[in-house]
Amino acid sequence: MDVKTRLFRAIDANINRCREGIRTVEDIFRFIYQDDFLRRKLRRIRHQLDEVGKQNKLKRNLLYARNVNSDRGKKFDMLEMKRKDLTDVIYVNFQRAKEASRVMEELFKIIDLDIARISKKIRYDLYRTEKDTFKRWPSLFNT
Repeated sequence: MDVKTRLFRAIDANINRCREGIRTVEDIFRFIYQDDFLRRKLRRIRHQLDEVGKQNKLKRNLLYARNVNSDRGKKFDMLEMKRKDLTDVIYVNFQRAKEASRVMEELFKIIDLDIARISKKIRYDLYRTEKDTFKRWPSLFNT
């Protein structure tokens, strides 16, 4: 596998990681806390991310580069399997999404600066939304 394919593989993994983290938090506020304001905010961010992955010039490269069978990081870590409560799930998934958006931003700087800017916007939207979440739900700190 050449370096360009590996680059697309890393981007694909981080788009998926970011989307999954956002969706987890979104569904907690949709189904458990029934907070439509936060659900909509997270959904908007996730849809921005979906637009990145749907671009024709990337779609084929990302899918072609995907190689789940040889992913060295897919083994289950028992620490990752444990969560104390919903606050922990929310916090961990915000961190996952922010980290993935940073990786995307840096790697897209090599491929497409417009997409790198979108990735940066997503990251800052996640920073603001995470803060808004814990301000809006201060009881999450008491669990």
